[in-house]
Amino acid sequence: MVPAFLPVSPDRYREVFGLDFEDFAPGQVFRHRPGITLSQQDNRDEATDTLNNAMLHYDAAYAAASEWDRPLGVSTMTLQTVIGSAWKTFYRRRRIRVFREIAMTAPVFGGDTLYGQSRIVATDPAGGDEAAGLVDIETEAHNQDGVVAARIGYQAEIFRRGCCPDHGPLGHPSTGSANGRHQAYHTTADGALVEQSGLFFEDLAVGEAYEHRPGKTLHAFDVWRHATASLDWHPRFVDQNSEGRMPVPEAYALSVATALTTRTFGRVVANLAWRDAEMLALTHIGDTLYSASEIVGKRESRSRPDQGVVTVSTTASNQHGDPVIRFNRTLLVYRRGCGPYEQAGY
Repeated sequence: MVPAFLPVSPDRYREVFGLDFEDFAPGQVFRHRPGITLSQQDNRDEATDTLNNAMLHYDAAYAAASEWDRPLGVSTMTLQTVIGSAWKTFYRRRRIRVFREIAMTAPVFGGDTLYGQSRIVATDPAGGDEAAGLVDIETEAHNQDGVVAARIGYQAEIFRRGCCPDHGPLGHPSTGSANGRHQAYHTTADGALVEQSGLFFEDLAVGEAYEHRPGKTLHAFDVWRHATASLDWHPRFVDQNSEGRMPVPEAYALSVATALTTRTFGRVVANLAWRDAEMLALTHIGDTLYSASEIVGKRESRSRPDQGVVTVSTTASNQHGDPVIRFNRTLLVYRRGCGPYEQAGY
């Protein structure tokens, strides 16, 4: 069993991801979750951002006269989506050495949902170097109807046990113990390992704390885009000024700090409320936020028998370890065995 968390101290855990090279074996199948529904806006953005001159992807009048009838999804969007979907299983990947084949096997259109699935084809213990071995992988993109839209064969360098630099003194996920509530995968009837995120209501214990990883670095373009799109056109956020480092809008910083918690709290039905959200210090462009949450209360829902109510206290710190945001939230969380997971392929 592979744990999704490792203990930092008694009653405190940190999110961890991926398998060591030694844990991979030919024939293993991993189903990557979540999937992602792509839009025509995503398709247009990928084409224009990469200077793709094929008008079939963004000129609907042209596409209507073609055999596709509508704008065809850019193959590079499909490639990035399916490789990106596998990040949790292959978190300990140092790099991709070669793409042996990239086959687009069915069209992708705006409105399609893609899910990644990977099969381990071969491992080469003698390949690579002392830090990483070689793993041959075939990753497919399945759409919402189960049709294979892309098949990508590639070879990756995966860190050997004890060599991945990211977990430091915590050790390594493959050497930890995974109890029932902290597993990173569940196994289907056909033996595939399905990635899972989040703890059920019964799994959350008052007094326990979780460190959420990875953090998020706040880049200038992202901050500017969120400020302008939300009509927060205050010059502090959209115009370089005499203060030097530009601050981040408080609402966006709070949004990032909250979003970082969503892997541990992946079974949440609804975010009912924030309370006492204290902005302890300014967050600036270039800062990296890391969140940690403590479970401070829980009770069964009085109106929803399949859910419970959980109260969490979250603190976000910057790259220097300085607390910058602190807030409480009340969440509705699915009970074990409930929710849309089986029906949705999760």
